[in-house]
Amino acid sequence: MKKNIFTLLLLSLFTHAFAQLQTGENVAVTSTESGKVRGYINNGIRTYKGIPYAQAARFMPPAKTKAWTGVRSSMTYGPVCPLVDPTTSVQDESEFLFHHDWGYTSEECLVLNVWTPGINDGKKRPVMFWIHGGGFTAGSSQELPSYDGENLSKKGDVVVVSINHRLNILGFLDLSAYGEQYKQSANLSILDMAAALEWVKANISNFGGDPNNVTIFGQSGGGAKVNTLMAMPAAKGLFHKAVNQSGSFRTAMLEKSETQRIAAEVLKQLGLKPEQVDSLQKMPYAQLAGAGKKALNIIAEQMRAEGKPVVGFGLSWGPSRDGDVLPYQLFSNEAFELSKNIPLLLGTTKNEFMPSLGAGLSNGTAEQVRELVQKQYGDKADAYTAAVKKAYPKDTKPSDLIDIDTRFRPGAVVQANLKSAVAGGASVYMYLFAWQSPTLDGKYKATHCMELPFMFNNIARCQEMTGGGKTAEVLAGKMSQAWINFARTGNPNHPGLPKWAAYTAKNTTTMFFDNQCVVKPQHDKELMELATPK
Repeated sequence: MKKNIFTLLLLSLFTHAFAQLQTGENVAVTSTESGKVRGYINNGIRTYKGIPYAQAARFMPPAKTKAWTGVRSSMTYGPVCPLVDPTTSVQDESEFLFHHDWGYTSEECLVLNVWTPGINDGKKRPVMFWIHGGGFTAGSSQELPSYDGENLSKKGDVVVVSINHRLNILGFLDLSAYGEQYKQSANLSILDMAAALEWVKANISNFGGDPNNVTIFGQSGGGAKVNTLMAMPAAKGLFHKAVNQSGSFRTAMLEKSETQRIAAEVLKQLGLKPEQVDSLQKMPYAQLAGAGKKALNIIAEQMRAEGKPVVGFGLSWGPSRDGDVLPYQLFSNEAFELSKNIPLLLGTTKNEFMPSLGAGLSNGTAEQVRELVQKQYGDKADAYTAAVKKAYPKDTKPSDLIDIDTRFRPGAVVQANLKSAVAGGASVYMYLFAWQSPTLDGKYKATHCMELPFMFNNIARCQEMTGGGKTAEVLAGKMSQAWINFARTGNPNHPGLPKWAAYTAKNTTTMFFDNQCVVKPQHDKELMELATPK
């Protein structure tokens, strides 16, 4: 009897010591430059949310946040940047997959989140600095359940950081023509990201992280932000490795002449004279954003009429070559030289933005799909069909023909070729995420964002998207370990994967993430040639 009581006591103590959730006034307390913060512990991971990393008045550069007294409770996500088009309704089926958390909005949105296995322990863990998607106009660090950093931190003994920053007109309205105080206003969003990296450099040691081993990684718009930071001189030295997931769709930026033109149209839409520009600082956000939306449409029409290219998927808010914060075009020789010593891991998903969804052809007939291909590609329809079938000979569903991504991958291939060609430069590793989700009868395939639950090791958390289950868990183990190893050493290889050689334009080595991971040369050269703008 005594033995049983002793055993139960030990079990109780063991369970309490490793309680799944620990909270309290003295739990997970550590210091920052601005003051102490308190988080919570879940599954052994210290979690902090909504910590201010900077502060900024509207259209002004970020500055260090004001200090606070006492211990700041940091247990829930902070505010997200206001959106030009707030979400007021959703498409039921796709929302089931993505399961967004829209959060609450405020212009005081310069906050970050941290997940770490230990604090104040003298360890120097790799830091994985996540930048959310949503283009440069929407999104947040909490928007998708896959973004939660707990499992990645626990699996890899790494520190995961994610950030919110200014977006859309708040982050990119170029008022530089109207006064020196607005000199950097065209790229405030990018300055926010650099300020968050400065915060990491100054504070992450207290969270068990190594400020000299920081990997920036992001998907979609977040991947484009990674590319932008690699072209930013002031960010050099703040990060040491980079991962771009589906983010090479924007290979060029607007120039100052164009962004100042947009700003002039914003003033015109608001009925303001140049000397009244300061009134923008106190204008209701909805009024400001509405004028910005109209201005972008007007300038886009004018640019097309003038025969000028509209970058990305259409004229929208985003970074520009202002000659100050961003002096070089993204894919210029100068930008690649600046990031010469930064190892890069990049890739896309097989299906990304799937035309079958919008066209209602998920279960379309071969004839219906051929009609759409003919409409989209005209006299190149036969060449396109042949190129897809050559690249993916095992695909049999009619909609597979139109669902192969040709919007994101071409830019990724261009970037991989250019980056790997820099003499004496760091390694480049290329991947393609080909795994097909079984959710909703396999309708969503390897759609945009599908890789996120895998590299964050969040299959169960994102079972609506992945279907959950052992098969997905196995692939998530392989992918998340590759990202962890890359963050640790700059090389994603590990025993669970076939040997993954660094990419060059000659060997075109690409890792295909699927139920069976394989490495092979580029398989879709003809398709990419058709898809890449000449």
